[in-house]
Amino acid sequence: MTKELTLNCDMGEGFGPWEMGDDKAIMPLINAANIACGGHAGDPSTMRRCVELAKRHKTEIGAHVSYPDKQGFGRRSMDLRGQELVDLMLYQIGALDGIARAYGSRVTFVKPHGALYHTMLADPGIMNDIMRAVSYWHSDLDLVVLATPRDRKTLQLAVEHGLTLRYEAFADRGYTSRGLLLGRDKPGALLSPTEAAKQAVAISQNKLRTTRGKRIPVNADTLCVHSDTPDAIKMIRAIRQALDGN
Repeated sequence: MTKELTLNCDMGEGFGPWEMGDDKAIMPLINAANIACGGHAGDPSTMRRCVELAKRHKTEIGAHVSYPDKQGFGRRSMDLRGQELVDLMLYQIGALDGIARAYGSRVTFVKPHGALYHTMLADPGIMNDIMRAVSYWHSDLDLVVLATPRDRKTLQLAVEHGLTLRYEAFADRGYTSRGLLLGRDKPGALLSPTEAAKQAVAISQNKLRTTRGKRIPVNADTLCVHSDTPDAIKMIRAIRQALDGN
């Protein structure tokens, strides 16, 4: 049975005059934009431009929160937790939601980026801190997490905070046999447009094949692609075509 999936993409990851990814070309092709909030990338004007693009194309807006690590593009873990991490998350969510509301839109979900995303999945304390921040801002914001075999503790934590989880899988990335993303420096970590399209179809059928050929179940609500992936636009179009034709 094929499941209908939304397509989300990391956006607004430039800074000042420097741009990463073609936000203008990608925005019409996706359902949800994970907009950088100034942690790993982004600045007020970049956020505003992305918000305007999202509103024009009726694309959902999400806060792509991260560690404050522009030099490492948010891919380096930091020793932040507890109230300090909650404050950082509120700062970033609030910045994007404030701009979005000023332009007649709003943030509807939160998705951590890079090292924060992976640390959240591995550390229940960090997961709790992020859920606290999201629920403090507004409990109707969804939190995006990796679609792995359902973790009862994470589900229970979400219930306690009054949050809804969105489970995502990655169309453009290779997976380990444990259902986790393969490190970017590993062979097979970054898929080609053709490979990504095939993986997207497999995920829509609740399955995927790891880089070692093992088939594992996956139950996702949304598919992620990265705007900084080589041939990102070609890849997104290939994924769209594959899903629409399946």
